Amino acid sequence: MSVRVSDHVLRRLRAWGVEHVFGYPGRGLRGLFAAWGRAGDEPRFVQARHEEASALQAVGYARFSGRLGVCTAASESGAVRLLNGLYDAKLDRVPVLAIVGTTDGVTAGTAHGPADATALRGAGRRGVDLYTLFADVASEFMATVTAPEQLTDVLDRAIRTAYVHRCPAVVVIPADVQDLVAAASEDEFTATAPGPDRGGPTAVPPPVQADVPSDESLRQAAEILNAGDKVAILVGRGAAGAGAEVERIAGLLGAGVAKALLGKDVLSDELPYVTGAVGPLGTRPSYELMRDCDTLLTIGSSFPYERHLPGPDRARGVRIDVDPRTNERRHPHEVSLVGDAKETLTRLIPLIRGAERGREWFDTVRANVRRWEEVSERRAGLSADPLNPEYVARVLDPLLPRDAIVACDAGSVATWFARGLTLRPGMRASLSGTLATMGCAVPYAIGAKFAHPDRPAIALLGDGAMQMNGLAELVTAARYRDRWRDPRLVVAVWNNRELNQGAWEMRAVEGAPPFLPSQQLPDVSYARFARSLGLTAVRVERPEDVAQAWRTALEADGPALVEFLTDPAVPPLPPHTTWERLEATAASVLAGDAEGSAVIRRAFKAKLQEFLPGREPGGDRP
Repeated sequence: MSVRVSDHVLRRLRAWGVEHVFGYPGRGLRGLFAAWGRAGDEPRFVQARHEEASALQAVGYARFSGRLGVCTAASESGAVRLLNGLYDAKLDRVPVLAIVGTTDGVTAGTAHGPADATALRGAGRRGVDLYTLFADVASEFMATVTAPEQLTDVLDRAIRTAYVHRCPAVVVIPADVQDLVAAASEDEFTATAPGPDRGGPTAVPPPVQADVPSDESLRQAAEILNAGDKVAILVGRGAAGAGAEVERIAGLLGAGVAKALLGKDVLSDELPYVTGAVGPLGTRPSYELMRDCDTLLTIGSSFPYERHLPGPDRARGVRIDVDPRTNERRHPHEVSLVGDAKETLTRLIPLIRGAERGREWFDTVRANVRRWEEVSERRAGLSADPLNPEYVARVLDPLLPRDAIVACDAGSVATWFARGLTLRPGMRASLSGTLATMGCAVPYAIGAKFAHPDRPAIALLGDGAMQMNGLAELVTAARYRDRWRDPRLVVAVWNNRELNQGAWEMRAVEGAPPFLPSQQLPDVSYARFARSLGLTAVRVERPEDVAQAWRTALEADGPALVEFLTDPAVPPLPPHTTWERLEATAASVLAGDAEGSAVIRRAFKAKLQEFLPGREPGGDRP
């Protein structure tokens, strides 16, 4: 029996265990969509409202499942719109496959390179050179299928590359090629089915692996760590799956553990020596941990903010990472152990001399964590007009379901996510860590729901991100609500009528008032829009209503939106904020800041909380 190329594409995706494909239809994939009809919608096609959203949904699916995310674009213009999501996958090392159709025939250009792995260069009708367009983002793998016999090999290598290198891969299949017939039997297309749960030489490979660290390098690393009196550990996404080993070595070293935002769910925030997020959105104890340590152990992180790490003149360094290409510029480590975090820590731990170590540093770290908890509680309790955005996150914290998946957007909301949510065992959370792309949270949450239809997903975002992608993708959430065994998908909007993070950066860095034509946003009733789609929706303007609003959304029998009217004058202060930086903020007010005295009052009151007396163990709260 002969098989069309389009039918074989779907068969091969199913053979790899692909269950969902996110995309938007168009002429360039007409053959593939006809095949979808013949295949009974397997794998299931999820129609987003925009190709950017479909790519971000694929990224969210892959982030929270570890499985391949697949997205499509049906034209050259649609391919352009995929770029944001594909770059998000590239920079955060997420496996994604993009299948791109084009209405240009295979003769529209000249093939360059091997026939089975080329991208066509040519002056197509719409003038987009896909090879040039994807050359950087799909640098690990891009191919154009020009003949039926190439398809199996191209698809297999694309998917295998995406898995091995944790990266995006792009396969272009022109519309006329999709309708070609391959003179091969169906068995030939499925006999080597490389499903992710199957063994044998065609099984899905693990991420890029390096040799196990040598005994000599492990001994050198142990000598550095054993010599340290004040050890800090920084964990990132590469430490996922090694939480027990990180806990063990932290206990032996008497170390505090800070987390890059992509590693926020590696360890429970309930552990008394976990200082929370590090960096400009991080916590004060993480800042103090990096400022005062004399030894740094970095596990699975390429944290980009050099000024939030100890300099090489102040702290010796050991690094563990599976990828030898991980950037070393931020902190030049003396020893780099290239290998899987779990396996490397298992071999390193027996060399650590924990019994000989004093506990003064460990006690200091834990005291700093307790102190920060008090400061955070006081900050969240400060009055605001109408709602304190930090309070909104603090109220959600104890209400989070034990199996919650949390997707956070870029902007000031990421500060409240980073500091205000206590992740406990079993919870998952992520955001666009490297690209910090705006408008990702709702697509991520939709992708997460298809990856885990039996778990609740929560998207946290500001009103800018909601206007960018969230409003449209509420339509997607409403459409597919019956596909999920647990129907809960909560979209929480911090509505402050401005692009808040940019406004604060203008004040604190430039000492200038925000440029209102660029920073102010239209005041939209997100709750009213959600209700028009038949979703549960709540608008909150009073502090006493915040907790019940969260409960209503978390108990809804389908997607729900909760809109919090928050005060834009409440500052997302970095942990290293100085009085001098606050003076720059005050200067912006004198220069004509529209928020005026509220900005000064909120910023200085928030900073003051760090200097109020703390509570002694067993004592009353001040």
